[in-house]
Amino acid sequence: METSELASIYQRPAELLQRLLRFDTTNPPGNEAACIAFIRDVLSSVGIESRVFARDPNRPNLIARIHGQGDAPPLLLYGHVDVVTTAHQDWTHPPFGGEIADGSIWGRGALDMKSGVAMFLAAFLRAHVEDLALPGDIIFCAVADEEVGGEYGARFLVEEHPEQFAGARYAFGEIGGFTTYIAEKAFYPIMVAEKQSAYMMATVRGPGGHASMPIRGGATARLARFLGALDTHRLPAHIIPANERMIRAIASALPDEMAAALLGLLDPARTDAVLDQLGPLAAALDPILHNTVSPTIIQGGEKINVIPSEITVQMDTRILPGFTADDVIAELRALAGPDVEFTVPLHDTYPANEPDMGLYDTLADIMREADPRGTPIPMILSAVTDGRHFRRLGIQTYGFMPMNLPPTVDVTKLAHAADERIPVESMAFGTEAVYAALRRFGEATAR
Repeated sequence: METSELASIYQRPAELLQRLLRFDTTNPPGNEAACIAFIRDVLSSVGIESRVFARDPNRPNLIARIHGQGDAPPLLLYGHVDVVTTAHQDWTHPPFGGEIADGSIWGRGALDMKSGVAMFLAAFLRAHVEDLALPGDIIFCAVADEEVGGEYGARFLVEEHPEQFAGARYAFGEIGGFTTYIAEKAFYPIMVAEKQSAYMMATVRGPGGHASMPIRGGATARLARFLGALDTHRLPAHIIPANERMIRAIASALPDEMAAALLGLLDPARTDAVLDQLGPLAAALDPILHNTVSPTIIQGGEKINVIPSEITVQMDTRILPGFTADDVIAELRALAGPDVEFTVPLHDTYPANEPDMGLYDTLADIMREADPRGTPIPMILSAVTDGRHFRRLGIQTYGFMPMNLPPTVDVTKLAHAADERIPVESMAFGTEAVYAALRRFGEATAR
């Protein structure tokens, strides 16, 4: 691509996304270097210098900065360029083709999250080219390795190069700002908090022996009882400021009867009964009201004719802000009884303080102006993002990748799935909203 075309690509965010999608950055192994080099070339084409930091040369991260007026702390825009696998998925259009068809851009990363990187980069470039009077500095950061934990990406940057983010208070990242529909009403969830992630292991033991002599009540039976309890019982409901704020915001835009039902979720004694009556909406709200444990890998036994005396279950555990892995173990013990031993090989913690909501009202106003039919809501995410790493530096991430989506494009179903895509018009919509936020992020300081 000619330098002149690169220098103007910020005016064509859909094309910028297409270019990013054509880099196969499937993680593992990632191989993000070529994609990062392209981003660096785009920045250089308009005279923006950037720096690359890497634990592994094939897994680089890029940081660039444009200076503002110094009236507000620096604002960080960050996004990951690695993507999850497309193996064993049947795609209508090539996952690394970046093709436009049926009004959408198709490809792995179209939603998670090369679209966000393209929006942030396009708005960043425009602010530089148009010499926007920025309240404070803008830091643009493209990172590797989010999909496998950030060891080569955000975690590496936070641990080894924290000075690059000195003074930053707020950041835009994934996931949020996209249209979601409840009772045919449009909402724009803006992520302000997320759960913690832990790798937990449950071990059950019992008598072993020759399989020709069946054993009743052995390790397999004890495992079955434990897994059955997990399948039929939720862990206790917890109402914390982050999920209460989200549920009240949703209820405020719904008809009275449905609003009353949702508000019933805020009584822990009734939470589970209300969820059981909510239908499909319960799937989204259930995990933000509970600590959750999902058994994923079971290991036990080595020979078909030997009854195992020990079986382990690896469990993906997601923990609400303000709680710890020990809290979850205590909740599990109430279900499992004394037969199960719990250990926590990995607990990816981040500070559990309440989110800094200082920039939320500004972002909510921007979304109302961009789409008056929609209701912005503060969201707690049931998953985790790179925001947990930046929080260690005192930086509050807002999931803000604005997309005006039709009901047929469901981010929660298409991200990581076959035929991931984003409407072409959503790229211009999102970039404009991010640019508006660059003009106005100083309002958080003024409040």
